[in-house]
Amino acid sequence: MPRHDPDTVSAVLTRGRLGIPAVVFFVVAAAAPLTAVAGGATTGYAVTGVLGIPLAYLVVAAVLALFAVGYVAMSRRIVNAGAFYTYVTRGLGRPAGVAAAIVALVAYNSMQIGLYGVFGAVLSGLLNDRFGMNTTRWLCAVIACAVIAVLGLLRIDLNGRVLAVLLVAECVIALVYDAVMVARPVNDLGVSFDTLAPGNLIGPGIGAALVTGIAGFVGFEGTTVFAEETKDPKRTVPRATYIAVAVTALLYGLSAWAMSVATGPDQIVAAAQTEGTDLIFNLVSPHLTSSLVTLGRWLFITSLFAALLSFHHTVARYAFALGRERVLPSVLGRTSRRTGAPKAGSILQTALAVAVLTGYVLADADPIVHLFFWLTSLGALGVLILMTATSVAVLSYFARIAHRDGMWRTAVAPFLSALALGAILVVTVEQFDALLGVEPTSPLRWVFPASYAVAAATGLAWAFTLRAARPDVYQTIGLGADSATAPLRTPDPVRQPV
Repeated sequence: MPRHDPDTVSAVLTRGRLGIPAVVFFVVAAAAPLTAVAGGATTGYAVTGVLGIPLAYLVVAAVLALFAVGYVAMSRRIVNAGAFYTYVTRGLGRPAGVAAAIVALVAYNSMQIGLYGVFGAVLSGLLNDRFGMNTTRWLCAVIACAVIAVLGLLRIDLNGRVLAVLLVAECVIALVYDAVMVARPVNDLGVSFDTLAPGNLIGPGIGAALVTGIAGFVGFEGTTVFAEETKDPKRTVPRATYIAVAVTALLYGLSAWAMSVATGPDQIVAAAQTEGTDLIFNLVSPHLTSSLVTLGRWLFITSLFAALLSFHHTVARYAFALGRERVLPSVLGRTSRRTGAPKAGSILQTALAVAVLTGYVLADADPIVHLFFWLTSLGALGVLILMTATSVAVLSYFARIAHRDGMWRTAVAPFLSALALGAILVVTVEQFDALLGVEPTSPLRWVFPASYAVAAATGLAWAFTLRAARPDVYQTIGLGADSATAPLRTPDPVRQPV
């Protein structure tokens, strides 16, 4: 009888630990309302100079709701922690699926690691200013990384309870701040809706504004990543996905607009450039008790921490899905027997974060602009690429199988979302210099998008290598938990590459 490592089991994540509320908490925590408003929206205003950030959130929400129609239709048929990777595999073939997997790893790692920049800067600032401590941004970031490393190895339902408390608290405080800002417009001139005017999304900064909006929503698609651990994935995933989009859209659009009311639309960019992540707190501090403002600052930090933890789980599960199918080393496809967490994938994500943070420390780079905004923008671009590819994959998948899901779910909505997301993708790449805040001639405007071309090419090359050298592994790509028992040749619905 074969011996097994007493701490690991392979093939499946622990089932039945997450219901609809827990999944919503995970994915909305990844989107992190206070992080998106105090960090993302203000930095978006400051770096891009675009007034239409509130409208961008609403436009992106509408496109993502359209995308979700086909996305959740796939989720009812395919339950796999690989999410985008699995869907692209089933719709466009194994090589495309592996390419999508490598793009996903780059994108979600960029989102997760980028958040350490703003977390370290905000926490160190609060500790130094409020408590007279003399700590550094990078020390705070490294300590957070260590705590995330421990939590990443614990039971996911326990993590969900932590996220639930933090998320409810930050949503409440964000709504309180919004009410205060709208009730106290600049110079008592009345409430202005200028930042919601469609004309603000026409011009050179439209791509920057839209990808800033997408960055705020990244995480909502993670509902399918946790599908294997839900009690009823066919019911939980669709509902959690739509709830996540609706909640984040309302919070982001409302809060970004409320800030422009409090500063005046013509001053929001200058105020964001001057005050940075302190803007929202400085706007409400004259009208609220110091305790509520301080509470908001602490909840901003916990919001960042919750997002870090949620993205850590997402990356670990992508690595698990690839390791389980032996696309990546099989050690990544093992889970802790004690907690059910994907142990090796979690440890790998932590190691990568530490390596990147070390590089930024040695380079003495700006943690807000160069780590937070640049890397999260890079991550948002990657997720935009993945969503566009997934929309096309949904079309292809349902066109080749017999189903009764209806034309709207399987053809019309995916087609429209592919067009909308593709258009946003083209404009974003063309205007990536505005997003980074660099000159149009800067090579960085092309280096960042080109990294995904390299990632996709690497995935394609590795898929073709597996097909030639390890056909048994190649056959199981996209099968998820069934990959361990699948025969060499299977009649699964994965499209055979040409």
